[in-house]
Amino acid sequence: MSLYFNHSGWLFSQFFKGAEWRLKSGKDEAKTIYLTFDDGPVPTATPFVLELLKKYDIKATFFCVGDNIKKYPELYKRILQEGHRTANHTYNHLKGWKHADDYYFANIMACEAMMEKLEEDMDLPQTWKTERLFRPPYGKMKTAQCDYLQTIYRIIMWDVITGDFDKLRGAEKCLQTAIKDSRDGSIVIFHDSMKALENLDYALPKYIESSLRNGYQFKTL
Repeated sequence: MSLYFNHSGWLFSQFFKGAEWRLKSGKDEAKTIYLTFDDGPVPTATPFVLELLKKYDIKATFFCVGDNIKKYPELYKRILQEGHRTANHTYNHLKGWKHADDYYFANIMACEAMMEKLEEDMDLPQTWKTERLFRPPYGKMKTAQCDYLQTIYRIIMWDVITGDFDKLRGAEKCLQTAIKDSRDGSIVIFHDSMKALENLDYALPKYIESSLRNGYQFKTL
């Protein structure tokens, strides 16, 4: 099991200056959570998430892997057609610090090209995509990579990671982590992957219901 921390905290937010870990609402705005999903689109898991979001009439941001977009293009289109936002998560789910910069950047651009190819075929509003978003898989990349990518993308990290991908953690722990650590402006990570599905199936609907009861609204990034 990989080491990870549920809450980014102040210390981790200092690693990549300019990356976004949490967004603060205006003083007159309702409390907001930015729900995000990594590693899709894939059959079963992504449709499950989409049906649940539709049930509660909320929108989310999906950080998609290019190879999965290639395999399941109609699922990628469905995410957009249902009013959610998509973003880049590399083509092959790479850890940036394990790869030369040129190779890493090319992999990201390959994902971007796959996204744009499908989006060109869709009847999307002209204003639907105003800026590019990128999240590094595992949150791991070199500082120099981050510095360069910020000239092209908004780099989106997280405030809360649920650990739903961790089968040893258990669904109840994922749920309680998400509820306890979420706050106004939190960027929260779940995963629309088969690896996470068992925990996701239990934790996600209960997390959404708890957040709504506590006065939160959900927005895309």
